[in-house]
Amino acid sequence: MNSLRTDDEKHRQSETDEPASKSGPIPLTRPVDRFSSLKSSPTSPASAKASRPQSERDREERRLRKWRNMIGVGGTDWKLYVRRKPQVVKRRVRKGIPDCLRGLAWQLISGSRDLLLMNQGVYEQLVLYETSAAELDIIRDISRTFPSHVFFQQRHGPGQRALYNVLKAYSVYDRDVGYVQGMGFLAGLLLLYMSEEDAFWLLVALLKGAVHAPMEGLYLGVKIVFKLGIALLRHCQDDLVQLPFEKLIHALRNFPEDSLQPDVLLPLAYNIKVSKRLEELRQEYERMMKPQPHPENPHI
Repeated sequence: MNSLRTDDEKHRQSETDEPASKSGPIPLTRPVDRFSSLKSSPTSPASAKASRPQSERDREERRLRKWRNMIGVGGTDWKLYVRRKPQVVKRRVRKGIPDCLRGLAWQLISGSRDLLLMNQGVYEQLVLYETSAAELDIIRDISRTFPSHVFFQQRHGPGQRALYNVLKAYSVYDRDVGYVQGMGFLAGLLLLYMSEEDAFWLLVALLKGAVHAPMEGLYLGVKIVFKLGIALLRHCQDDLVQLPFEKLIHALRNFPEDSLQPDVLLPLAYNIKVSKRLEELRQEYERMMKPQPHPENPHI
């Protein structure tokens, strides 16, 4: 579905974009990682492996079988399983959703699948027949969204068109929020796992709420990001503590690829306990940052 209208495409391009490149897929000059993003440099022979260890593949296969049994065909068993064994679901989510099931699992967990079923035809209406005041802003930002990912690299290619459609539809659906620049990265990630319409309704569920309160998962995500940072430091601490200070900043900006694997970091992160002392330090810091009253007039 393509709502980038050809009538005014040249006008928009002259105002917001650089000259169009030739049509056709962009040839890859660098290798890509497992998520189809271009690597900054070729993988060295020492770190390149023909395949992952057999034990890791077996573990992923077992996890996949458990998730398929839990979800059922097309998600038919999901709600019953959640009601019967909520703690099992929580534990398995924390261990990691198998990559091939993430799109469906995210829709089931968020409730976006129900939103789609209750609003048949709404997305198509928003994309084809509505106009948005943010259209030019969306077009301008599309090329800046995941520029190293092969799905979004081709100018006016399927990835960029899908991203435009989802963002434009949301800006019309929720006119109070409209469009903000960071929204493209969230919508882009969803499009890597599902169709345009599915991605749109999942975006609605995240930002406006369906099963959970709006943005609930994103608020909790701040704590998770903190734990992931600590886990990454712990995983690499033997190498980091040996570096001179001059090289430390560079190392913190360029962690080795094998340390960034979700299957390594997530178990470490979820086992980290954030103590009450950390909250006390945050409150103490906030008190220190408050402006002090003027000595001559304490009410200033």
